[in-house]
Amino acid sequence: MRKLKLDELNRASVDEFKEQDKLPVAVILDNVRSMHNIGSIFRTSDGFAVEQICLCGITAQPPHREIEKTALGATLSVNWTYHETTLEAVEKLRTEGYQIIAVEQAQNSTMLNKFTPAPTQKYALIFGNEVNGVSDEVMQKIDACIEIPQFGTKHSFNIVVSAGIVLWDFFAKLVVG
Repeated sequence: MRKLKLDELNRASVDEFKEQDKLPVAVILDNVRSMHNIGSIFRTSDGFAVEQICLCGITAQPPHREIEKTALGATLSVNWTYHETTLEAVEKLRTEGYQIIAVEQAQNSTMLNKFTPAPTQKYALIFGNEVNGVSDEVMQKIDACIEIPQFGTKHSFNIVVSAGIVLWDFFAKLVVG
């Protein structure tokens, strides 16, 4: 088996990416502290062609060297906006027809493997702060909550791992079928 060279991957240019069909998902980052996590979520969002990222509260914004270390240019391809509060982003996306879903460990959450996204629905997935998760005030405004099943001793996955798992799951269920 031979690894493919970069020029054999046939990746879209930034302009082509902007025009292509997108996964009907917006990612909301609720006060995410680490710029490396922010950059990695940009890169993951590019990989799954999400519609947009909403950076909220203390979440840093591009351009920034620390974000670019892990984004590797994805800040140029993925549409993003900044909102002073996560509630502001939630309300804006709700008016645009998105179903608002927190990715969090919560009472009455739905396990990710049991959640089936509707093919005609748009989704806004909220990923919370690395220490405190999705804020309590935002949890009061969501339509649903998805939880990633876990079986080890740790209390949670890293936010980037969580984003990768959930975005792959939505991509697999909505696009791959």
